[in-house]
Amino acid sequence: MSGDTSAYRAACARGELVVQRCTSCDRRVHLPEADCPWCGAGELVFEPVAGQGVVQTFTVVHRSFAPDYRGREPYVMAWVDLPEGVRAFGHVVGCAPDDVRIGMPVRVTFIDELPHWRPV
Repeated sequence: MSGDTSAYRAACARGELVVQRCTSCDRRVHLPEADCPWCGAGELVFEPVAGQGVVQTFTVVHRSFAPDYRGREPYVMAWVDLPEGVRAFGHVVGCAPDDVRIGMPVRVTFIDELPHWRPV
């Protein structure tokens, strides 16, 4: 995540998923960025989204290099397509890694004030 993430983190703490919308090109962004990755503009506003989507792609991590996740393997990291026109990133929880599939409907849930995705 780049730039000021305080609004994103505050929304997560409230149990609300927000994404950024570029005021220049109207594209949406997740995870938070300082500038729009599509057009380069610096005016990005946070807007709430419903928090439902489908798994677009995923990977099962069997050996983590992230210190906070060592010993929790295997776990699933996924890109989730939201109907608001943005792809969100996060862990898939609440099911075995072998049960995750492309096209699986998921809903956001918050663990340690961060968004994760749980099967619907």
